[in-house]
Amino acid sequence: MNRKNQQVSFSRRKLLKFGGASVGTGLLTTGIGSNLVVPEPVVAQNNMSPDQALEKLMAGNRRFIERKRQNPNQDTARLTEVAKGQAPFASILSCADSRVPPEIVFDQGLGDLFVVRDAGNVATPEEIGSLEFGTLILGSKVLMVLGHEECGAVKAAVAGAPVPGQISSILFAITPAIAHSEGEAGNRVDNAVKANVLLQMERLEKST
Repeated sequence: MNRKNQQVSFSRRKLLKFGGASVGTGLLTTGIGSNLVVPEPVVAQNNMSPDQALEKLMAGNRRFIERKRQNPNQDTARLTEVAKGQAPFASILSCADSRVPPEIVFDQGLGDLFVVRDAGNVATPEEIGSLEFGTLILGSKVLMVLGHEECGAVKAAVAGAPVPGQISSILFAITPAIAHSEGEAGNRVDNAVKANVLLQMERLEKST
């Protein structure tokens, strides 16, 4: 990501904000089980408003950009705390690209983010279901779609070359964004990345 576009910026009207009762699950760690039915104690951060949750994300992103990361909530004490339950303040649909891990990009720690990742940050029914779990069950206050520059999935969709296996299903889901951004000034891939974020957000809005 270049510096101009490093800070993730979306219209607040384009961010889906949800509330809901919190149901905690154990961490998927040796010796810690999970429970998707019976409520468990959760980390008390769900009392923040959607605007506060968004600002917390953006503040972490600013620290990342300015190379002032604090690496919060990553010690043993935090691990013990979230073992009792989780209450992530934000749910994020992100590309699976190894260079854009949301916890680092937003400078957050254990139990802060409920992240769903796939190539091209595509809102498939499975991803939507997971995000609904994060917002409606765990109580995340903000739902964000995170795209990034140099996205390999978007590049492949723009190129239109044959791909092996099930990769074509991902590219097919991105194709409408390419068509929507055709003719815009600037880099074709960058334009498609932005259009794809808006496309996936629209799919999320229509699914709820």
